[in-house]
Amino acid sequence: MTVTVLAGGVGAARYLQGLLAVRRPGEITAVVNTGDDTELHGLHICPDLDTITYTVSGSVNTETGWGLAGETWAAMGALERFPGVRPAGSTAGGTWFRLGDQDLATHLYRTHRRREGAPLSTVTAEITRAFGLGLTLLPMTDDPVETRVVVAGEGEIGFQDYFVGRHHDVAVSAVRFAGVEASRPAPGVLRAIEEAEVIVIAPSNPIVSIGPILAVPGVRDALERRRGDVVAVSPIVAGAALKGPAQRMLVELGHEASVVGVARLYRDVAAWLVIDTADEALAAAVEAEGMAAVVTGTVMANPGVAASLARATLAGRPRAREAPR
Repeated sequence: MTVTVLAGGVGAARYLQGLLAVRRPGEITAVVNTGDDTELHGLHICPDLDTITYTVSGSVNTETGWGLAGETWAAMGALERFPGVRPAGSTAGGTWFRLGDQDLATHLYRTHRRREGAPLSTVTAEITRAFGLGLTLLPMTDDPVETRVVVAGEGEIGFQDYFVGRHHDVAVSAVRFAGVEASRPAPGVLRAIEEAEVIVIAPSNPIVSIGPILAVPGVRDALERRRGDVVAVSPIVAGAALKGPAQRMLVELGHEASVVGVARLYRDVAAWLVIDTADEALAAAVEAEGMAAVVTGTVMANPGVAASLARATLAGRPRAREAPR
């Protein structure tokens, strides 16, 4: 069974770990959000691609869910000597976005290859091979797309400035994906959606992790054509996000922070929504929104739960009753 997964960061990475426990790597393709990408110290940083690469390869820092295990911070520490000489208005040498010494090697390689003219999809394939991954990781696009958010009292800022710099604790009133209208799906993205036997929307933030992927021209249309084979996993459990700002962001942007709210966002592109047992009482409400509900444990506290969730997304789909649109 071939499976294509639309993926953000930590939640998607853990889901993919579980999927690899029940399917062969060569059967799996992940289409990964790049709206979070940023440039720091002249380096091209791809947080979601790297989190998935590090997690699936077994190299991730399990305490944080991002970065590399056994990391050191000599470069960041050395940069601390410069704030006193940095002129007003300069962003040189910033350390608010922590890049470990090993992590820097990934960004150095990616940036050099990009400057040699290699597209992001090509470089991503090289990096995943270097980390020994057997599945296919595809950036959603090779073109620059930047997630921008409007925050109270400041106006529009970059996503990493909001997420890391401000610890995602300021209210958001709007989100846009700068450059997405002119972007194209990376090579292989549409084929992965069109040819997969099952397409899974991973338990990632619907607004800023899955939203940019759906906004790339052609992707939403491809999913709508395959809607009957698309299963979404809710990142909201009992009205809360397990990690990150998804719950608050949904509310701030006028959505309901519940599995019902998630169903309303995905009902045009997915026929099934996988919800946690904690939300079983809302299964009928999910179906009233036009999606069939598959109820199982979705809190991936350990690899066994992640594998069980992966089985449920694949086995539950054909058994579930398709709800009316």
